[in-house]
Amino acid sequence: MDLHSFNIFLGAMSLIALVVFISLYFVKAGYGMFRSSSWGMSINNRLAWILMESPVFIVMFVLWFGSERRFMAVPLVLFLLFQLHYFQRSFIFPFLIKGNSKMPVAIMLMGVIFNILNGYMQGIWLFYLSPFDMYIVDWFTTPQFIIGICIFFLGMIINMNSDHIIRHLRQPGDTKHYLPAKGMYKYVTSANYFGELLEWGGWAILTWSLSGLVFFWWTFANLVPRANAIWHRYKDEFGDEVGNRKRVFPFIY
Repeated sequence: MDLHSFNIFLGAMSLIALVVFISLYFVKAGYGMFRSSSWGMSINNRLAWILMESPVFIVMFVLWFGSERRFMAVPLVLFLLFQLHYFQRSFIFPFLIKGNSKMPVAIMLMGVIFNILNGYMQGIWLFYLSPFDMYIVDWFTTPQFIIGICIFFLGMIINMNSDHIIRHLRQPGDTKHYLPAKGMYKYVTSANYFGELLEWGGWAILTWSLSGLVFFWWTFANLVPRANAIWHRYKDEFGDEVGNRKRVFPFIY
């Protein structure tokens, strides 16, 4: 794929994300607390997460390994940052999930398709299409890399801590619903999503790329409407206990 075709691809991905963003304010994606039989056959949640998230890890690895830039310092570090997230999400996070919940196969397959496209989108830019003199060693001292990597790791920490809080809301055998109230959940009802948005916002900054920006836009399009649905669910279930918590962005929305 040449640069012109790649930019058309990014434009198409951005438009699809806009459709997804609008649609998810009207249709709740049927996984997690919104799982519904109307989404069709479901499989074990742990298996679904592995099958859904691992393709992007594999695609990114293949693109990196086949590139002449694979051992250049900056592309290598960017590759490792990306893979760090998806190794945790593909091969650690699923085994931390408690209970015997399920995920619709349709949701999983949509995730697989996006992850393959996103892995291609990030890898093709970083290892093949970006100017050869862009991601040189001096990139490590640029403001965008320094600011972006700080935001990236801050988001990762918030995301993982928030997932930990959610997993430990209930004792074994307890089926009661609880409103999370620790960590960033003091400020938003979807702190895990806030962390992930920060993470990929940081990625867009540290790579200073349209591909990174499109990935952030996709993350926003998927998670912000869902955070809105979760906020309304908590308001219905817990009422005034939600207090002044926002949906996903502290003090804003």
